[in-house]
Amino acid sequence: MRTYTGQHAEQTDHAGVGRQTEPISAKGRAGLSTERTDCAYHAAPAANTGVAVQHNRRQRATDDRHWGRILLALALTVSLLAVLAGCGKAAADPEQGGAAKLKLKIADISTNSIFRVAKSKGIFEKHGIDAELVSFATPAEGVNSLFIKQVDVAFGADFPLLNAVSKGDYSIFASSGTATDLSASEWKLFVRKEIKSAAELKGKKLSFSRGTFVPYLWDVYLGQNGVKLSEVKLIGQGGFDEAYVALKKGEIDGAWVYGAVLNEKFAALAEAHELADMSQTPVRLGNGLIAPNELLKNNKAGFVAFVKALDEASAYVQANQEETADIMYKQVKQPKEATLKDLPKNPWKIGFTDKAYNGYKEQKKYMVENKIIEKDFDLNSKLNLDILREAFPDRVIELK
Repeated sequence: MRTYTGQHAEQTDHAGVGRQTEPISAKGRAGLSTERTDCAYHAAPAANTGVAVQHNRRQRATDDRHWGRILLALALTVSLLAVLAGCGKAAADPEQGGAAKLKLKIADISTNSIFRVAKSKGIFEKHGIDAELVSFATPAEGVNSLFIKQVDVAFGADFPLLNAVSKGDYSIFASSGTATDLSASEWKLFVRKEIKSAAELKGKKLSFSRGTFVPYLWDVYLGQNGVKLSEVKLIGQGGFDEAYVALKKGEIDGAWVYGAVLNEKFAALAEAHELADMSQTPVRLGNGLIAPNELLKNNKAGFVAFVKALDEASAYVQANQEETADIMYKQVKQPKEATLKDLPKNPWKIGFTDKAYNGYKEQKKYMVENKIIEKDFDLNSKLNLDILREAFPDRVIELK
């Protein structure tokens, strides 16, 4: 955005009567006022002095009001630009020869390495992205923060993304390509030690993180084992740490958790043991990227650069796992061995496949049928794949 404020004025001041005066030079407002005062004092004959002085005073008052309005307009313009220079805007970067940079606040979690590596290794900067990472306990919390404009971009599982696009003017514009059997195996089900089979979960209290896909996972897993979702009590919790304490105290009987750090933490509980993992169900968890429609529309080139940066960061992470583990330990104190266990199981490949599309369709159907989404919508209208088609045309499906 460029704001041009200009003033080009030409003034003539004849302070004296019947006597020629010197022309006023363009020396700025202060010079103009001084010259007029001197001219009025020296040029007017005695009979006309009072008239000239009054005229000059009126002229100066008019000028003062004129310049006051200009200064006020400038101040308001500067204030407006300061507001607009916040998140989600393109701005010129002098260090890049004035090339536009896209400023983005990105929702993140402490166990995700992609954004942190992209920022710390200068990959975002290389692609013209001025990124600020905002951390949340779960991806779902990051997605929800879009509603209050705390972030510009979020990532998360199908469930919270579908919930978001059903309620607001947002679009899913890419998938991380993580809906694999290997990634699914990292979702572990821990239950109280006395529970030996899924059938024994009937009547039990089972944890889920609010706003996530976990109720859907419970429904599928229990159904496979002859237990209806209505036959258990789902307990909504704020995150995995809360579930850990509740499982330890016996306030819940089971919880799904993800990642090497949490899996090791829950496995160490004397009161619990691992019963299953998500790869034993048909559920595959795809992660997607979401942003407001207006931001995507007004900054298409910037988002093309953004997804290219993420793809480059993902490749860097897989090729430099030891360094990535060092970065994660330095920034969030995640143990290096945990990062090294997670990375091979969760590589990102930015795109949008049939598998990703079918995952969204199945979960949307479930959410509509169970009144999680109050009003059905056309899924295709909530997918903005033009950005991917420009960045990675061979990785994007054609919507039916």
